[in-house]
Amino acid sequence: MSQTLQTLDYAVLQQCMHCGMCLPTCPTYDTTKRERNSPRGRISLMRAIADGELAVNETFADEMSYCLGCLACQTACPAGVNYAELFETARADIERSGVNASASRGVWRAITLRFLFMRPDALRLAGTLLRVYQRSGLETLVHRFGLTRFAPATLRRLEPQAPRIAPAFSHRLIREHELTSGPPRYRVAMLTGCVQDLVFPDVNRDTVDVLLANGCRVFTPPEQPCCGSLHAHNGETKLAASLARRNIDLFPPDEFDAIITNAGGCGSHLRHYSGLLGDDSRYAERAREWDLKVKDVQEWLAHIGCRAPGAGPSNEPTTITYHESCHLAHGQKITKEPRTLLRLLPETSLVELPEATWCCGSAGVYTITQPDQADLLLKRKTGNILSTGATIVATANPGCHLQVSRGLRDAGSVVEVVHPMTLLARAYRREADQVRS
Repeated sequence: MSQTLQTLDYAVLQQCMHCGMCLPTCPTYDTTKRERNSPRGRISLMRAIADGELAVNETFADEMSYCLGCLACQTACPAGVNYAELFETARADIERSGVNASASRGVWRAITLRFLFMRPDALRLAGTLLRVYQRSGLETLVHRFGLTRFAPATLRRLEPQAPRIAPAFSHRLIREHELTSGPPRYRVAMLTGCVQDLVFPDVNRDTVDVLLANGCRVFTPPEQPCCGSLHAHNGETKLAASLARRNIDLFPPDEFDAIITNAGGCGSHLRHYSGLLGDDSRYAERAREWDLKVKDVQEWLAHIGCRAPGAGPSNEPTTITYHESCHLAHGQKITKEPRTLLRLLPETSLVELPEATWCCGSAGVYTITQPDQADLLLKRKTGNILSTGATIVATANPGCHLQVSRGLRDAGSVVEVVHPMTLLARAYRREADQVRS
């Protein structure tokens, strides 16, 4: 049976000491200065529901929707409150209660969470159709003649935010088994993700190339299920558990030295399959082993000793700044490793980004559910990036990548948004070119 706030271990709710250390780190509280929009206020609401003093209602649902789930509060909390568990449990309670139920919402959730993100073949088909729309000239015609005015309001709002779909997905760029040029030091599995697969498959290719350059033999199945992060964050814990089982079956953890992810948001969820499957006698032990084997690629490279490239990522000296993915920094506590890798790049300088850990406003589907707050956060992030004078901003999450790119584009900036693995891969390729010449 799925966990609820009333069945959750009450000690988790009691951990909050109401000290207020989380308040300055919370983007929504920073905007409104209202207690209910803070982690402390939200936990108080959750505790009232657990105590039976408050029913799950629309007000509570709206508050949980307004929360970014960025987990900055977890980093700040001296008591170690597991806000991620509380947040996902609260959202699952909201879905069970039906307080947000509507016909249109039900249709969109059925199409996305229950169909597309449960079927990798269907998701790739949808991506292919969107690519045809974007590249065939149809998109231009639709905009020229204002045909979007005939679409439902939700679709009108989403259409301009649709990411540009890549010409080829990960399975066209990466072989299932990729071998190192010399004896392999490690055997790893590569998770290609959903958005990463459709929009940034080149990042997946770059990641594999960097792993190969560091002595890792790489296994990448051509078709992979979603990690379940979107489902867990949106109250669909049963679907998230189903996807966890499918991933464990596809990537048996005892067969690999590490299971690699290059997306901060996915990685934060992937490391907690044991929480989803703790009551499943068939999968509980394997899930615990899975959690230990899942590694962000930057964490893994720092652990095994990443080889410094012999050339820089471009022909000219480059200034880089680094935006931290919330779930990489706060969910996985990985902050030092990306900077360590970026400092290995010759002919580059790394400048610190003001408020590097402040959320950019992407936060999964937050740009759809809370567009005004998302835009407010994006403008703040864009201003901070431009203040550095960097020509490249590195970030390790596809949602952040898309959001930050949009902000810079809207500001008329030519600053490039790049995954750290892409910078390393460029450097290794230039090194190889120099050796050949």
